Amino acid sequence: MNRYDRGQHEYLGLIGSTPDSSLAAVKVRSPQLFETLVEVGFGGPMTHSELSRRDRELATVAMLSTLGGAEPQLAVHTAAALRNGVSPSELLALCEHVALYAGFPRGLNALAAVDQVLTDAGFSKPAALQRVRVADHETQVAQRGESGPAVVLLHALGLDWRMWEPVMDRLSVGRRVFAYDLRGHGFAAGSPTPRSMDDTAADLFGVLDALGVDKAHVVGLSYGGGIAQTATVSHPERVESLSLLATTDHAFAAFEGRAVSAEADGMDAQIVPSLTRWFTPEALAVNDWGVRYARELVRRGVVADWAAAWRAFKDVDVQGKLGDFASPTLVLAGERDVSATPEIMRGIAERIPGSVYQELAGAPHMLTLEKPELVAEALDQFLPSDE
Repeated sequence: MNRYDRGQHEYLGLIGSTPDSSLAAVKVRSPQLFETLVEVGFGGPMTHSELSRRDRELATVAMLSTLGGAEPQLAVHTAAALRNGVSPSELLALCEHVALYAGFPRGLNALAAVDQVLTDAGFSKPAALQRVRVADHETQVAQRGESGPAVVLLHALGLDWRMWEPVMDRLSVGRRVFAYDLRGHGFAAGSPTPRSMDDTAADLFGVLDALGVDKAHVVGLSYGGGIAQTATVSHPERVESLSLLATTDHAFAAFEGRAVSAEADGMDAQIVPSLTRWFTPEALAVNDWGVRYARELVRRGVVADWAAAWRAFKDVDVQGKLGDFASPTLVLAGERDVSATPEIMRGIAERIPGSVYQELAGAPHMLTLEKPELVAEALDQFLPSDE
Protein backbone atom coordinates (compact mmCIF):
# COMPACT_ATOMS: atom_id res chain seq x y z
CA MET A 1 0.00 0.00 0.00
CA ASN A 2 1.60 3.29 -1.09
CA ARG A 3 0.96 6.70 0.50
CA TYR A 4 -1.87 7.50 -1.89
CA ASP A 5 -3.62 4.24 -0.99
CA ARG A 6 -3.03 4.87 2.71
CA GLY A 7 -4.49 8.35 2.28
CA GLN A 8 -7.63 6.94 0.69
CA HIS A 9 -7.92 4.38 3.48
CA GLU A 10 -7.51 6.99 6.22
CA TYR A 11 -9.89 9.45 4.55
CA LEU A 12 -12.58 6.77 4.48
CA GLY A 13 -11.92 5.90 8.13
CA LEU A 14 -12.12 9.50 9.27
CA ILE A 15 -14.75 11.03 7.01
CA GLY A 16 -16.85 7.96 6.21
CA SER A 17 -16.76 8.33 2.42
CA THR A 18 -14.11 8.04 -0.26
CA PRO A 19 -12.17 11.11 -1.37
CA ASP A 20 -13.32 10.41 -4.93
CA SER A 21 -16.91 11.03 -3.89
CA SER A 22 -16.48 13.72 -1.21
CA LEU A 23 -13.86 15.71 -3.11
CA ALA A 24 -15.15 15.09 -6.63
CA ALA A 25 -15.35 18.80 -7.42
CA VAL A 26 -11.77 19.36 -6.24
CA LYS A 27 -10.57 16.43 -8.33
CA VAL A 28 -12.19 17.89 -11.46
CA ARG A 29 -11.02 21.46 -10.86
CA SER A 30 -7.50 20.64 -9.61
CA PRO A 31 -6.32 17.03 -9.85
CA GLN A 32 -2.98 18.05 -8.34
CA LEU A 33 -4.57 19.60 -5.25
CA PHE A 34 -6.76 16.51 -4.92
CA GLU A 35 -3.73 14.22 -5.00
CA THR A 36 -1.86 16.42 -2.54
CA LEU A 37 -4.76 16.31 -0.08
CA VAL A 38 -5.03 12.53 -0.30
CA GLU A 39 -1.35 11.61 -0.49
CA VAL A 40 0.37 14.26 1.62
CA GLY A 41 -2.42 15.14 4.06
CA PHE A 42 -4.36 11.98 4.70
CA GLY A 43 -1.55 9.66 3.62
CA GLY A 44 0.98 11.39 5.87
CA PRO A 45 0.44 12.71 9.42
CA MET A 46 -3.19 11.55 9.51
CA THR A 47 -2.04 7.92 9.42
CA HIS A 48 0.10 8.24 12.55
CA SER A 49 -1.41 6.39 15.50
CA GLU A 50 -0.06 8.69 18.22
CA LEU A 51 -3.41 10.53 17.96
CA SER A 52 -6.55 8.47 17.66
CA ARG A 53 -9.06 9.27 14.93
CA ARG A 54 -11.38 10.58 17.62
CA ASP A 55 -8.71 12.90 19.02
CA ARG A 56 -7.74 14.10 15.54
CA GLU A 57 -11.31 15.02 14.73
CA LEU A 58 -11.74 16.85 18.04
CA ALA A 59 -8.56 18.79 17.31
CA THR A 60 -9.68 19.53 13.74
CA VAL A 61 -13.09 20.80 14.88
CA ALA A 62 -11.38 23.03 17.45
CA MET A 63 -8.92 24.47 14.90
CA LEU A 64 -11.54 25.07 12.21
CA SER A 65 -13.76 26.75 14.80
CA THR A 66 -10.91 28.99 15.88
CA LEU A 67 -9.93 29.88 12.31
CA GLY A 68 -13.44 30.95 11.35
CA GLY A 69 -14.65 31.23 7.79
CA ALA A 70 -14.34 27.46 7.29
CA GLU A 71 -17.95 26.45 8.05
CA PRO A 72 -18.25 23.90 5.19
CA GLN A 73 -15.13 22.09 6.39
CA LEU A 74 -16.27 22.45 10.00
CA ALA A 75 -19.54 20.68 9.13
CA VAL A 76 -17.66 17.83 7.44
CA HIS A 77 -15.35 17.31 10.40
CA THR A 78 -18.13 17.67 12.96
CA ALA A 79 -19.91 14.79 11.25
CA ALA A 80 -16.60 12.90 11.14
CA ALA A 81 -16.13 13.50 14.87
CA LEU A 82 -19.54 11.98 15.57
CA ARG A 83 -18.66 9.04 13.37
CA ASN A 84 -15.46 8.45 15.33
CA GLY A 85 -17.08 8.38 18.75
CA VAL A 86 -17.25 12.00 19.85
CA SER A 87 -20.57 12.63 21.59
CA PRO A 88 -22.87 15.61 20.93
CA SER A 89 -22.28 16.87 24.47
CA GLU A 90 -18.51 16.78 23.92
CA LEU A 91 -18.88 18.81 20.71
CA LEU A 92 -21.02 21.39 22.47
CA ALA A 93 -18.48 21.59 25.31
CA LEU A 94 -15.79 22.16 22.69
CA CYS A 95 -17.71 25.19 21.37
CA GLU A 96 -17.76 26.59 24.91
CA HIS A 97 -14.01 26.02 25.14
CA VAL A 98 -13.45 27.80 21.82
CA ALA A 99 -15.48 30.76 23.06
CA LEU A 100 -13.22 31.10 26.10
CA TYR A 101 -9.93 30.88 24.22
CA ALA A 102 -10.71 32.23 20.74
CA GLY A 103 -13.48 34.69 21.57
CA PHE A 104 -17.24 34.52 21.73
CA PRO A 105 -17.85 35.28 18.02
CA ARG A 106 -15.80 32.25 17.04
CA GLY A 107 -17.46 30.12 19.69
CA LEU A 108 -20.97 31.19 18.68
CA ASN A 109 -20.29 30.59 15.00
CA ALA A 110 -18.90 27.16 15.80
CA LEU A 111 -21.96 26.41 17.93
CA ALA A 112 -24.27 27.30 15.04
CA ALA A 113 -22.37 25.00 12.65
CA VAL A 114 -22.19 22.13 15.15
CA ASP A 115 -25.85 22.51 16.07
CA GLN A 116 -26.87 22.25 12.41
CA VAL A 117 -24.92 19.02 11.97
CA LEU A 118 -26.43 17.56 15.16
CA THR A 119 -29.93 18.59 14.08
CA ASP A 120 -29.48 17.08 10.63
CA ALA A 121 -28.23 13.87 12.26
CA GLY A 122 -31.39 13.64 14.37
CA PHE A 123 -29.92 14.52 17.78
CA SER A 124 -32.22 16.33 20.21
CA LYS A 125 -31.47 19.71 21.72
CA PRO A 126 -29.97 19.56 25.23
CA ALA A 127 -32.30 19.25 28.19
CA ALA A 128 -33.57 22.48 29.74
CA LEU A 129 -31.64 23.36 32.91
CA GLN A 130 -32.65 25.34 35.96
CA ARG A 131 -31.10 26.01 39.34
CA VAL A 132 -33.16 25.42 42.47
CA ARG A 133 -32.53 26.02 46.15
CA VAL A 134 -32.82 22.95 48.35
CA ALA A 135 -32.48 23.47 52.11
CA ASP A 136 -28.79 24.36 52.56
CA HIS A 137 -27.52 24.30 48.96
CA GLU A 138 -28.29 24.89 45.30
CA THR A 139 -28.57 22.17 42.70
CA GLN A 140 -29.25 21.88 38.99
CA VAL A 141 -32.32 20.22 37.51
CA ALA A 142 -32.56 19.01 33.92
CA GLN A 143 -35.98 18.65 32.29
CA ARG A 144 -37.32 17.02 29.17
CA GLY A 145 -41.02 17.02 28.31
CA GLU A 146 -43.57 19.74 29.04
CA SER A 147 -46.68 17.78 30.00
CA GLY A 148 -47.79 14.53 31.51
CA PRO A 149 -46.93 12.64 34.70
CA ALA A 150 -43.86 13.84 36.59
CA VAL A 151 -40.91 11.45 36.69
CA VAL A 152 -37.80 12.20 38.76
CA LEU A 153 -34.53 10.36 38.17
CA LEU A 154 -31.90 9.86 40.91
CA HIS A 155 -28.38 9.10 39.75
CA ALA A 156 -25.61 6.83 41.03
CA LEU A 157 -22.90 7.77 43.52
CA GLY A 158 -20.01 9.65 41.96
CA LEU A 159 -21.88 10.68 38.80
CA ASP A 160 -24.42 13.43 38.06
CA TRP A 161 -27.76 13.95 36.32
CA ARG A 162 -26.20 13.35 32.87
CA MET A 163 -26.11 9.64 33.66
CA TRP A 164 -29.77 9.69 32.60
CA GLU A 165 -29.30 11.56 29.31
CA PRO A 166 -29.30 8.39 27.17
CA VAL A 167 -32.86 7.51 28.30
CA MET A 168 -34.50 10.89 28.91
CA ASP A 169 -35.58 11.50 25.32
CA ARG A 170 -37.72 8.40 25.13
CA LEU A 171 -39.10 8.76 28.64
CA SER A 172 -40.17 12.36 27.99
CA VAL A 173 -42.79 11.33 25.41
CA GLY A 174 -46.01 12.08 27.28
CA ARG A 175 -44.18 12.77 30.54
CA ARG A 176 -42.29 15.51 32.36
CA VAL A 177 -38.91 14.01 33.19
CA PHE A 178 -36.60 15.62 35.74
CA ALA A 179 -33.06 14.65 36.74
CA TYR A 180 -31.02 16.60 39.26
CA ASP A 181 -27.56 16.59 40.84
CA LEU A 182 -27.64 14.92 44.23
CA ARG A 183 -26.03 16.62 47.21
CA GLY A 184 -22.24 16.53 46.81
CA HIS A 185 -22.41 15.75 43.08
CA GLY A 186 -22.22 17.75 39.86
CA PHE A 187 -23.49 21.31 40.30
CA ALA A 188 -24.08 20.50 44.00
CA ALA A 189 -20.46 19.44 44.62
CA GLY A 190 -19.08 20.88 47.83
CA SER A 191 -22.52 21.23 49.42
CA PRO A 192 -22.90 20.38 53.11
CA THR A 193 -22.27 16.66 53.41
CA PRO A 194 -25.22 14.34 54.00
CA ARG A 195 -25.41 13.12 57.56
CA SER A 196 -27.72 10.28 56.59
CA MET A 197 -29.85 8.99 53.75
CA ASP A 198 -32.68 10.96 55.33
CA ASP A 199 -30.91 14.17 54.30
CA THR A 200 -30.74 13.10 50.65
CA ALA A 201 -34.38 11.97 50.79
CA ALA A 202 -35.37 15.39 52.14
CA ASP A 203 -33.47 16.94 49.22
CA LEU A 204 -35.67 14.97 46.81
CA PHE A 205 -38.82 16.45 48.31
CA GLY A 206 -37.20 19.87 48.32
CA VAL A 207 -36.58 19.57 44.59
CA LEU A 208 -40.18 18.45 43.99
CA ASP A 209 -41.43 21.41 46.04
CA ALA A 210 -39.26 23.82 44.06
CA LEU A 211 -40.65 22.39 40.83
CA GLY A 212 -44.24 22.61 42.09
CA VAL A 213 -44.66 18.83 41.90
CA ASP A 214 -46.76 17.22 44.65
CA LYS A 215 -46.32 13.56 43.64
CA ALA A 216 -43.86 11.94 41.24
CA HIS A 217 -42.82 8.62 39.78
CA VAL A 218 -39.44 8.11 41.44
CA VAL A 219 -36.65 6.24 39.64
CA GLY A 220 -33.30 5.57 41.33
CA LEU A 221 -30.16 3.72 40.27
CA SER A 222 -27.65 2.35 42.82
CA TYR A 223 -27.14 5.15 45.41
CA GLY A 224 -30.14 6.87 43.82
CA GLY A 225 -32.16 3.72 44.46
CA GLY A 226 -31.23 3.86 48.14
CA ILE A 227 -32.41 7.47 48.26
CA ALA A 228 -35.62 6.56 46.42
CA GLN A 229 -36.42 3.82 48.93
CA THR A 230 -35.58 6.02 51.92
CA ALA A 231 -37.82 8.78 50.58
CA THR A 232 -40.66 6.35 49.91
CA VAL A 233 -40.48 4.95 53.45
CA SER A 234 -40.69 8.46 54.92
CA HIS A 235 -43.37 9.92 52.62
CA PRO A 236 -45.08 7.20 50.55
CA GLU A 237 -47.95 9.57 49.74
CA ARG A 238 -45.63 11.60 47.49
CA VAL A 239 -44.46 8.63 45.42
CA GLU A 240 -46.76 7.63 42.56
CA SER A 241 -44.58 4.67 41.64
CA LEU A 242 -41.11 3.40 42.48
CA SER A 243 -38.49 2.10 40.06
CA LEU A 244 -35.38 0.58 41.63
CA LEU A 245 -32.43 -0.05 39.34
CA ALA A 246 -29.21 -1.88 40.30
CA THR A 247 -29.46 -0.93 43.98
CA THR A 248 -29.73 -2.39 47.46
CA ASP A 249 -32.03 -2.11 50.47
CA HIS A 250 -29.20 -2.76 52.94
CA ALA A 251 -25.58 -1.63 53.25
CA PHE A 252 -22.48 -3.60 52.26
CA ALA A 253 -19.32 -3.69 54.36
CA ALA A 254 -17.37 -2.35 51.37
CA PHE A 255 -19.08 1.05 51.56
CA GLU A 256 -16.91 2.31 54.42
CA GLY A 257 -13.82 0.92 52.71
CA ARG A 258 -14.52 2.99 49.60
CA ALA A 259 -14.74 6.13 51.71
CA VAL A 260 -11.50 5.33 53.52
CA SER A 261 -9.72 4.46 50.26
CA ALA A 262 -10.48 7.88 48.77
CA GLU A 263 -9.32 9.64 51.92
CA ALA A 264 -6.09 7.63 52.01
CA ASP A 265 -5.25 7.24 48.32
CA GLY A 266 -7.17 9.98 46.46
CA MET A 267 -9.67 9.83 43.64
CA ASP A 268 -7.36 8.45 40.95
CA ALA A 269 -7.19 5.26 42.98
CA GLN A 270 -10.97 4.90 42.76
CA ILE A 271 -11.09 4.78 38.96
CA VAL A 272 -10.17 1.14 38.36
CA PRO A 273 -12.27 -0.44 41.14
CA SER A 274 -15.25 1.75 40.27
CA LEU A 275 -15.23 1.27 36.51
CA THR A 276 -14.64 -2.48 36.72
CA ARG A 277 -17.66 -2.75 39.04
CA TRP A 278 -19.80 -0.55 36.83
CA PHE A 279 -19.09 -1.73 33.26
CA THR A 280 -18.45 -4.91 31.33
CA PRO A 281 -14.93 -5.58 30.01
CA GLU A 282 -16.29 -5.09 26.49
CA ALA A 283 -17.51 -1.58 27.27
CA LEU A 284 -14.23 -0.66 28.95
CA ALA A 285 -12.35 -1.84 25.85
CA VAL A 286 -14.52 0.24 23.49
CA ASN A 287 -14.30 3.28 25.82
CA ASP A 288 -17.37 5.06 24.47
CA TRP A 289 -18.99 8.17 25.94
CA GLY A 290 -20.53 6.45 28.96
CA VAL A 291 -17.20 5.02 30.13
CA ARG A 292 -15.33 8.26 29.42
CA TYR A 293 -17.95 10.28 31.26
CA ALA A 294 -17.90 8.03 34.32
CA ARG A 295 -14.09 7.90 34.42
CA GLU A 296 -13.77 11.67 34.22
CA LEU A 297 -16.30 12.29 36.99
CA VAL A 298 -14.61 9.84 39.34
CA ARG A 299 -11.20 11.40 38.58
CA ARG A 300 -12.54 14.92 39.20
CA GLY A 301 -14.52 13.94 42.29
CA VAL A 302 -13.98 15.72 45.61
CA VAL A 303 -12.74 13.29 48.25
CA ALA A 304 -14.94 14.77 50.99
CA ASP A 305 -18.07 14.47 48.83
CA TRP A 306 -17.26 10.90 47.77
CA ALA A 307 -16.52 9.74 51.31
CA ALA A 308 -19.60 11.45 52.77
CA ALA A 309 -21.89 9.84 50.19
CA TRP A 310 -20.51 6.34 50.85
CA ARG A 311 -20.91 6.87 54.60
CA ALA A 312 -24.48 8.00 54.12
CA PHE A 313 -25.14 4.95 51.91
CA LYS A 314 -23.68 2.58 54.51
CA ASP A 315 -26.50 3.68 56.87
CA VAL A 316 -29.30 2.89 54.42
CA ASP A 317 -32.00 1.20 56.46
CA VAL A 318 -35.04 0.29 54.39
CA GLN A 319 -35.01 -3.50 54.20
CA GLY A 320 -38.49 -4.84 54.92
CA LYS A 321 -39.97 -1.35 55.32
CA LEU A 322 -41.79 -1.19 51.99
CA GLY A 323 -44.04 -4.17 52.58
CA ASP A 324 -47.08 -1.90 52.82
CA PHE A 325 -46.21 0.31 49.84
CA ALA A 326 -49.24 -0.07 47.61
CA SER A 327 -48.17 1.86 44.53
CA PRO A 328 -46.59 0.12 41.50
CA THR A 329 -42.94 -0.87 41.92
CA LEU A 330 -40.45 -2.01 39.29
CA VAL A 331 -37.23 -3.76 40.30
CA LEU A 332 -34.77 -3.70 37.40
CA ALA A 333 -31.58 -5.78 37.50
CA GLY A 334 -28.64 -6.21 35.16
CA GLU A 335 -27.81 -9.78 34.24
CA ARG A 336 -24.07 -9.02 34.46
CA ASP A 337 -24.16 -6.68 37.46
CA VAL A 338 -21.38 -7.73 39.86
CA SER A 339 -22.34 -5.07 42.42
CA ALA A 340 -26.14 -5.17 42.83
CA THR A 341 -26.42 -8.72 41.54
CA PRO A 342 -29.64 -10.26 40.23
CA GLU A 343 -29.81 -12.25 43.47
CA ILE A 344 -29.77 -9.04 45.51
CA MET A 345 -32.36 -7.43 43.27
CA ARG A 346 -34.68 -10.45 43.42
CA GLY A 347 -34.50 -10.20 47.21
CA ILE A 348 -35.66 -6.59 47.06
CA ALA A 349 -38.56 -7.56 44.81
CA GLU A 350 -39.58 -10.37 47.14
CA ARG A 351 -39.72 -7.94 50.05
CA ILE A 352 -42.04 -5.53 48.19
CA PRO A 353 -45.32 -7.39 47.58
CA GLY A 354 -46.76 -6.80 44.13
CA SER A 355 -43.53 -5.49 42.67
CA VAL A 356 -42.44 -6.41 39.15
CA TYR A 357 -38.96 -7.91 38.74
CA GLN A 358 -37.16 -7.62 35.41
CA GLU A 359 -33.64 -8.63 34.41
CA LEU A 360 -31.89 -6.94 31.49
CA ALA A 361 -29.84 -9.30 29.35
CA GLY A 362 -26.13 -8.55 29.25
CA ALA A 363 -26.48 -5.40 31.36
CA PRO A 364 -23.91 -4.40 34.04
CA HIS A 365 -24.30 -2.07 37.02
CA MET A 366 -24.38 1.20 35.08
CA LEU A 367 -27.46 0.23 33.11
CA THR A 368 -28.19 3.61 31.54
CA LEU A 369 -24.61 4.10 30.32
CA GLU A 370 -24.08 0.70 28.71
CA LYS A 371 -27.59 -0.57 27.87
CA PRO A 372 -29.72 2.59 27.67
CA GLU A 373 -32.10 1.18 25.06
CA LEU A 374 -33.06 -1.70 27.39
CA VAL A 375 -33.56 0.64 30.34
CA ALA A 376 -35.65 3.06 28.29
CA GLU A 377 -37.81 0.23 27.00
CA ALA A 378 -38.45 -1.18 30.48
CA LEU A 379 -39.22 2.20 32.07
CA ASP A 380 -41.34 3.33 29.11
CA GLN A 381 -43.52 0.26 29.48
CA PHE A 382 -43.79 0.64 33.25
CA LEU A 383 -44.35 4.39 33.68
CA PRO A 384 -47.73 5.93 32.80
CA SER A 385 -47.83 8.43 29.96
CA ASP A 386 -50.27 10.91 28.43
CA GLU A 387 -49.47 9.55 24.95
